[in-house]
Amino acid sequence: MLEFQRGIRDRLERQPVQFFVRDLEPLVDEARGALAEFLGANPGDLVFVPNATAGVNTVLRSLRFKRGDELLVTNHEYNACRNALNFVAARSGARIVVADVPFPLMRGKQVIDAVWGRVTERTRLAVLDHVTSQTGLVLPIRELVARLNRRGVETLVDGAHAPGMVPVNLRSLGAAYYAGNCHKWICAAKGAGFLHVRPDRQDSLRPLSISHGANSARTDRSRFLIEFGWTGTWDPSACLSVPEALRFVGSLLPGGWPAVMKRNRRLALAARKTLCQALGIGLPCPDDMIGALASVPLADAGTADPPRSPLYLDPLQDQLLAKYRIEAPMIPWPAPPKRLLRVSAQLYNSLPQYHRLAEALQQELRPTPGSRHPTSTGSY
Repeated sequence: MLEFQRGIRDRLERQPVQFFVRDLEPLVDEARGALAEFLGANPGDLVFVPNATAGVNTVLRSLRFKRGDELLVTNHEYNACRNALNFVAARSGARIVVADVPFPLMRGKQVIDAVWGRVTERTRLAVLDHVTSQTGLVLPIRELVARLNRRGVETLVDGAHAPGMVPVNLRSLGAAYYAGNCHKWICAAKGAGFLHVRPDRQDSLRPLSISHGANSARTDRSRFLIEFGWTGTWDPSACLSVPEALRFVGSLLPGGWPAVMKRNRRLALAARKTLCQALGIGLPCPDDMIGALASVPLADAGTADPPRSPLYLDPLQDQLLAKYRIEAPMIPWPAPPKRLLRVSAQLYNSLPQYHRLAEALQQELRPTPGSRHPTSTGSY
């Protein structure tokens, strides 16, 4: 994949004018078409952005709210996107309403009940994860979006982890806005994200960088595509590598992408079971809420200090890397000193790796007098 991306960059640098002025637009159209087919979307409703966070910011910074409007979000929302929501709420005087979804939890209906219980006549927008970043839950997004649509509430889906992990069909989902990444489970180069906007909401969306498309006289494509198609000089090689990533990963198993997703999910479930048994805790959510991510509660950290990195960094994570050459994120959730261990499953992983992680955790988390352990929730 990196070689493929380098080839695009070399082509760009050999003759930048030719590439940007004559070649780029049809190449982007081709890449959008391939991604749209994979996501069950119309190509004209899809644009590239650097990442899902940029897509979420694009929507939130474009929409206009007023004092008294309510913006609904769950307590599982990714911190960067929650900060964007905080920003627009503070600027407009809108109120953020948080649906508290428990974790551990016993069934997906708890998510639906938590969200639906916070919807009022003032709810203007719901920002919901497809797959939660911290807790690794596949939310019942289809039912949530359908219910909110019937209530007249627009939905912005943060789909950062979903494409390539779980089946996505954006036409049938019907969300007003959906932002996702291609660099995670699709394995494209970093810098390839997308924003899908339902046709009836495209006129209200503007890119974060207003550029030449704002006063373009072109009429051969939608204003949506024209404005997002060029927001300034950029390196498009990540986005243009998406079709190759889709082709390559889909070729690794005989059943294509459905087989890839099934295999990774099966491995994630086995890894989660291994870790929970080693830690002496129950499974924190039912199997049907797991894709290729799984989080399990750990004993509290020894400190409640905030993490040193925006991407978290727990002392235990450092220990695992230094002593066992294992990199596994420890996520402070819902807040320090509470924390989760999150594991991922991809084609290059195997079950013995998670057994080794379980053994390392047993060594490093040996109970001491007075220590507290996460509550066992039983198995579902």
